[in-house]
Amino acid sequence: MKVSVIGAGYLGTTHAACLARLGHDVLAVDVDADKVAKLQSGVVPFFEPDLQTAVEAGLAAGRLRFSGSVAEAAGFADVHFLAVGTPQNAAGSGADLSYLDAAMAALCPHLDRPTLIVGKSTVPVGTAQRLAERARSLAPAGDAVELAWNPEFLREGFAVQDTLHPDRIVVGVEVHRQSRAEATLRELYGRVLEEGVPLIATNLATAELVKVAANAFLATKISFINAIAEVCEAASADVTTLADAIGWDERIGRRFLDAGLGFGGGCLSKDIRAFIARADELGVGSSLTFLREVDEINLRRRGQIVAIAEEECGSLRGARVAILGSAFKPNTDDIRDSPALDVADQIRAHGAEVTVYDPKAMDNARKAFPDLNYAFSAVEACIGADAVMVLTEWHEFRRMQPTELAGVTRSKCIIDARNCLDSRIWRDAGWAYRGFGCA
Repeated sequence: MKVSVIGAGYLGTTHAACLARLGHDVLAVDVDADKVAKLQSGVVPFFEPDLQTAVEAGLAAGRLRFSGSVAEAAGFADVHFLAVGTPQNAAGSGADLSYLDAAMAALCPHLDRPTLIVGKSTVPVGTAQRLAERARSLAPAGDAVELAWNPEFLREGFAVQDTLHPDRIVVGVEVHRQSRAEATLRELYGRVLEEGVPLIATNLATAELVKVAANAFLATKISFINAIAEVCEAASADVTTLADAIGWDERIGRRFLDAGLGFGGGCLSKDIRAFIARADELGVGSSLTFLREVDEINLRRRGQIVAIAEEECGSLRGARVAILGSAFKPNTDDIRDSPALDVADQIRAHGAEVTVYDPKAMDNARKAFPDLNYAFSAVEACIGADAVMVLTEWHEFRRMQPTELAGVTRSKCIIDARNCLDSRIWRDAGWAYRGFGCA
């Protein structure tokens, strides 16, 4: 099939490259000319495991191209995926849909034949139906334009794998119309469905809600265990052992029950806030009151780890602090709403000299936080440190041994904000070890 993907960020580039791998001819479009030039030359301007290889393979096979022209995409493809950002509105908690509206305004006037538009972006419920009506009013093809919603469930760091081998595919269609959208998307994802992946077909509103409900549940689970960690700390209990014990219950499960610094990134935080805002608009805001506390618990973790650093150093003014990790999670260079960088900047504001190291996110961190110091390795970041703080659980930091820092730091103090180190190894080596909710 001939497919276009509007938006060549993390989601769009991954989706385009993976559709090409599945055998489709794909044209990805973005308004950023520099990004388009890099991608067309085979250079992915952000880090996502396996994506560079997928893009190179698609370009080499002639199944993947990048362009800055929406008109070209309209003439090329009969299926158009919308993969633009829906960030938090600067004026409030709701989603900023301006990029999505701009993409529709650019694409639809060029649609002069039967076409399927497929939304991938995370949006407030009700957005898809509005966009469907707008598409038909703008397109010369009128009623021959259909819209479906196919939310993404990608984990940064595993996005290629999640696209090619998803655990489910959700397709929302306009049920009041004679729609071919479901049949078209079944054909498009045919090779994936052959693996036995379930396809859940529903209406537009349900498909929109599936994604935000999933993110709200994951955020709730993370904040739940972090709230329990606060109780464990006060009671001298161990939250990791507690999580292992309750995780054996099949109704609960162990995944996402790791206490620590909390979530960040471009999805969970802004999506639960937009979900709350949309519920308020629909007059059912009281149903999601608990999500406000989920958000508060998450943000509170950042202040708590700063307080721990202050306690361990005596005072942060004049202290030297090494920060290991700046990405919001491992296996990505994404620093959007990064808890690590938020904490690093707060510690700097308290008067400490802060040096940061991250395996992949250094360039992005430097641009966003130029007042911090940066090192080229974990060991270099720790030179002369009064405290070492592990804020992103990269494998490089998980496997780090106390001997690697022997004689490097000024004080043997390590603060494990992700509970990802073996506390016994560090304590046995003479280090003061602090985690979250750990005995």
